[in-house]
Amino acid sequence: MTQDVIPLTMPKFGLAMTEGKLASWTVQAGQSVKQGDELADIETSKITSGYESPAAGTLRKQVAQAGETLGVGALIGVLADASVSDADIDAFIAKFQSEQTTDETEDTASTRNTEPHQVDAGEYSLNVREVGDGEGTPLLLIHGFGGDISNWMLTQEALASGRRVIAFDLPGHGASSKTVKDGSLAGLASAVNALLDALSISKAHVMGHSLGGGVAVTLLKNHADKVASLSLLAPAGFEKAVNMEFITGFTEADRNRAMQQELEKLVHDKGLIGRKMVDSVMRARRLDGARDALRTIAAACFPNGEQGDDLRPVLEAASIPVQLFWGEADEVLPVAGADNVPDSVEKHLFPGVGHLPQMEKASEVNKTTEAFLQKHA
Repeated sequence: MTQDVIPLTMPKFGLAMTEGKLASWTVQAGQSVKQGDELADIETSKITSGYESPAAGTLRKQVAQAGETLGVGALIGVLADASVSDADIDAFIAKFQSEQTTDETEDTASTRNTEPHQVDAGEYSLNVREVGDGEGTPLLLIHGFGGDISNWMLTQEALASGRRVIAFDLPGHGASSKTVKDGSLAGLASAVNALLDALSISKAHVMGHSLGGGVAVTLLKNHADKVASLSLLAPAGFEKAVNMEFITGFTEADRNRAMQQELEKLVHDKGLIGRKMVDSVMRARRLDGARDALRTIAAACFPNGEQGDDLRPVLEAASIPVQLFWGEADEVLPVAGADNVPDSVEKHLFPGVGHLPQMEKASEVNKTTEAFLQKHA
C-alpha cells in the first residue's frame, strides 16, 4: 500500500522556517497530475512559492485546507494511483499522522546542528550555515550583492543529499563582519578561500549568484585547486553593463517603500516581494556598518557605473565543468552576459524570469544542478 501512496508535506523553504500557510490549492481532489505540476501555493514570511508534484498520479485527498497554517513536515495532501482504495488512503493518513510527533522530534534534533554559526576566516568572522553530510564533494553557495544566506532558502536543503552544503554571509553582509577591507572580487574570493580552509574543505563545487558568481569565478582564477565545478546564476563579470540605479538605490534606501521598489527589480513576478521581506532587508541595512560595507564593495566592483572585472578569459581557460542559469527578464545584470561565456558552458536561460532564478525557477535550477553534480561527482 505505502509504496503507491505519496505524502505531500509542508516544505521547508528557509533556514528559519518552522511553519507555512497553505494559501490555495491549484489542483482539486481527484485530478490527475504529472510530475512537476503545481499543486498548491505555500506562503512563508519571506516568499510565496508553488508546491510542485513530486510524481505523477492523482491527488486523492486534500488533508489541509486553504488558509491553514501548518508546521514543516505536516501532511497537507496525498498523491496516489487511482487503483489505491479509499480505505488504504485513509489508513495511510492515520498512520502518517500518528507518527508525526515522533518525526517532528527527530527533525528538531537534526536541525539543531544546522543553525548558523560564526567561523573565523582570515581577517573576517563569517556567518555560516551547513546542512547535509555524506562522502560527496561539498557544495559552497555564494550569494549576491546585498544578500545573505536566506537567498538560498529554496536551494540549500534541496541539494544536501549525500553532501555537505554550505551557505554563508559574505563580508559586509548578514551576520558576518561589517568592516570590508577589500571589496573587490579578488578580495572577496580571498575571504572565501580562507573559509574553505577554516572548514577543512580542500575542494568544493561552487554555486554563485550575481556578485557571488563573479566571486566564484575569481576563486577559480586565483585558487583553481579548490574548485571542482561552477554553477553560475546571473554572474557578474561577463558584461560591462550593470543597473547602477538598482545598486545605489538598494544601498541607500532608507524607507520601506523605496526599498520595495528596488527589491522588485530582482524578480519578474513582482508579487514575490512582500512586506515582511522588505522589513527584513531594512533591518539588515540599519545595522552599524552595513551601508558602508555595500558602498565599499560597489565602488570596487562597479567603478564608473560599470562592471570592473572581465572574467571571460577565466572560463575560456577553465578545465572544470561549468553551468550557467540566467533569467531573460533580468533587470540588474543583462542576460546578454550569457552570450559572452564559452560554448563549453551548459547554458539554461529562462524567459519570464528576473535576477533570482534560484527562487523564481527553484525546481528547475535544483533538478538541473543535482544532475550536474551527480554527473561530475
